[in-house]
Parts: sequence; C-alpha cells; structure tokens
Amino acid sequence: MATFATIEDYLASLPEPQRRIADRLCPLVDDVLPGRGAVWHGHPVWSLGEAPGKSPVCYLKAYSRHVTLGFWRGQELADPAGRLEAGARGMAAVKLHSVDGVDAALFTGWLRQARDLEAAARA
Repeated sequence: MATFATIEDYLASLPEPQRRIADRLCPLVDDVLPGRGAVWHGHPVWSLGEAPGKSPVCYLKAYSRHVTLGFWRGQELADPAGRLEAGARGMAAVKLHSVDGVDAALFTGWLRQARDLEAAARA
C-alpha cells in the first residue's frame, strides 16, 4: 500500500475519475473544517483534535470504482435525501461514482452537523 505525506499527494495518486470526485469534495470539506485535514491510516481525514485522527469528523477514501465520503458520527446526521449508508460504530458514508453525485448544499450540511456533533462531544 502506498503511503502519502499530504492530502495533495493522495489526490494526485488517484485515477482521473476518482480524482475529479475528490477535487469536488475537498473544497467543501476544507470550507467547513479549514486546516483540519491530514493523511491518517492511508487516506485523508479531517479531525478537531490536536493530531490527525484525534476527534475525527470525516474522511475521504478512493476505491477502484468510487470515492467514499464518510462521517464518524454519520448515523447521528440528519439525512433528508437518504443517501448515507450506515456503517460500524455509528459511522455512515456516501459512495460517489461520479462528480454528478456531489450535492454541495447537502454535503455541506452534513459536514457542519458532523463538525458540531464532534465539537459537542469534546466539550
């Protein structure tokens, strides 16, 4: 498995279809969680803690045919579109097969909720 020093390195390594999706997602995440992203466990993670992976909020992970945007507290998020898929330990994620699947308003709402839930848990 390749290792990456930065999110930019990770994104640059992706095949074109996944890179286009990630390039659409990362600015949305960075707007809500500026300066909070780092590579952790091999892929980008945005956290509220002092170190990568401490109080994680969300992650981006590319697969061969899609990109996943996931949330540690995803099962607690309001999801009016019903697009989040429940995962283990309260997590949930959305799988994106093309840039057309990125709904900026919906995803920004999830990101803000996820950030606020994690901030409240840290308080």
